[in-house]
Amino acid sequence: MNRNLSIIIGSVAMFMLVVVLSCVYTIYPTDQVLLTELGAPRAVISDAGLHFKVPFLQYANFMPRQLLNLEAPSEEVIAQDKKRLVVDAFARWRIVDPLKFYQAVPYASQEAAEGLLTPILSSNIRRVLGSQNFATVLSEKRDQLMQDIRDNMNQEAKDFGVVVVDVRIRRADLPQANSDAIYQRMQKERKREANEYRAEGDETGQRVRARAEREVTVLLAEATRESEILRGQGDAEKTRILGEAFSQDPDFFAFYRSMQAYQDALKSDNTTLVLSPNSEFFRYFGSGGAGEGKRK
Repeated sequence: MNRNLSIIIGSVAMFMLVVVLSCVYTIYPTDQVLLTELGAPRAVISDAGLHFKVPFLQYANFMPRQLLNLEAPSEEVIAQDKKRLVVDAFARWRIVDPLKFYQAVPYASQEAAEGLLTPILSSNIRRVLGSQNFATVLSEKRDQLMQDIRDNMNQEAKDFGVVVVDVRIRRADLPQANSDAIYQRMQKERKREANEYRAEGDETGQRVRARAEREVTVLLAEATRESEILRGQGDAEKTRILGEAFSQDPDFFAFYRSMQAYQDALKSDNTTLVLSPNSEFFRYFGSGGAGEGKRK
């Protein structure tokens, strides 16, 4: 009898302990609680400390209050200029309305909420970055693009009882195949520029050579002109001197000119001239021949 009584007392004590423990729950500063009664929401409790509830009828649904990370898978985005980007991004979010969160998210779990927010983040990354050029994504305008993604996410997730605090793009690079193609295109572009510079250098060299040749031609022409002028002046001076000499002794001058004519006409050893004996050309030869005949 005493043994049965001890078992009953122990069972009652255990039951009372379970009841007491079911009546009490503790909220930490990093948590908040949506209190439900038979599945129906009753109150949102966010004050840290010890709280009580009706056992077996009421249930405390704990939800985090701190910032939570949402990791998005790498996305391949086609920019407005048709360039492909591999984007790695993440978001920070928190639960701001436990009641909406409880009603909209299955089991009010963090994992379920991330399952709902991840496609929203991915779609907004593709939409916002896809409307920009590749250079804009890499410029100082990236902060504004991240804010646009955050605002769009909040607009779509407003019924989930959460708010997206921040969106960050860790990396936005070209795919490896595109990077290789761009590198090859850059090489070709550099080669094309080098060829253009070489062509411009050749053109400049030809222009310099043509200018130098033109200057040489001009200098030679001027030198030739000056030499012709000097030669003409010399010939004029020569003619003047000869004219003065002719006026002093016309017979000697005629003899001298005839000797020059003989020298110019009879340069070769086999020169043959057929002229009349009475030709003026043999005037001085004729006199010499006649004198010889008389002496014979």
